[in-house]
Amino acid sequence: MKGVILCAGKGTRMQPFSSTVPKTLLPILNQPILYHCINKMKEVGIREIGIVIHPRQKMIIDYVSAYKGEVTIKYMYQAKPLGIAHALIQVQSFVGDDSFVLMLGDNLIMEPLHTLIQAYQGHKGSILLSQVENASDYGIAEIKNERIIKVEEKPEKPKSNLAIIGTYMLDSSIFEAIQHITPSKRGEYEITDAIQWMIEQGYSISYSITEKPYTDVGTIERWLDANQWTLTEQLGHKVQVGKNTTLENCILQGPVLIGNNCTIKNAVIGPYVSIQDDSMLTDCMVENSICLQNTKIANVQSLICRSIFGQKTIVQGIPNETEHVHFIIGDHSQISILTKPNER
Repeated sequence: MKGVILCAGKGTRMQPFSSTVPKTLLPILNQPILYHCINKMKEVGIREIGIVIHPRQKMIIDYVSAYKGEVTIKYMYQAKPLGIAHALIQVQSFVGDDSFVLMLGDNLIMEPLHTLIQAYQGHKGSILLSQVENASDYGIAEIKNERIIKVEEKPEKPKSNLAIIGTYMLDSSIFEAIQHITPSKRGEYEITDAIQWMIEQGYSISYSITEKPYTDVGTIERWLDANQWTLTEQLGHKVQVGKNTTLENCILQGPVLIGNNCTIKNAVIGPYVSIQDDSMLTDCMVENSICLQNTKIANVQSLICRSIFGQKTIVQGIPNETEHVHFIIGDHSQISILTKPNER
């Protein structure tokens, strides 16, 4: 059994952050999303992982090199965004005749992969599903007994509320299926079309339904939502503080995760705040926010909420002109309010 993680997407809806860092390296719980995908696979004994990236995403290779010795990583390239099924063609030689777990590199799931693997036994594939309210926004599966009888990508009139949430286990039959599909209306080779071809040819596809949280971290809002539920799952109402971090005259309302070498002074932090290493927050109030590495926040009188601060950002001197303030600030940016002539 092998693992495949797809990371080649551009992440345009995650700008400005994805302009400097591949979206799969953006952090949840102070670790890249890709870290969580790799660890999910390690938990079930997968030691060979193929990662599909864009040729320009060298940062992913640099990051994953830290796993040397723990797992064997091979890279395949998808230069054009032609869909999940097209990305899978790039890994065919890596997978060979093995079965494999497929994850999307910007997806977070709390469900252990063991349930998906167990559901796969005796079938040609299995898909992780979840009940949703807005079914027309997802790929949808219809089920009967222990099998999926139909899958459809974002149907106008869904026949089920069971969404396909981006985690699969498949055998090599999927590569034959991909050879028989054509691009969809949006110009992509859809994984749902390939799986539907398998179903129509009599291949058995099973499923596992999760009731645990999951998120496609594909937008800024979903990133903030994922930060909230992952902190809750990981810490409950607790606070976790890294090494060499200084706390002075602070109120910390968990869940809060603070990295190493940080300074928090005269501040109210939390709930639902993640702060990466080397950050400094003074004379401010922050809740439901993400601070990337080396964030500097000082003298902000309004409550900061649902905000994301990129790496090496500086925000200072914001007066109390409104009860709440909301920031989405890309890497290496600075916002300051200068009130005295000699400060210009």
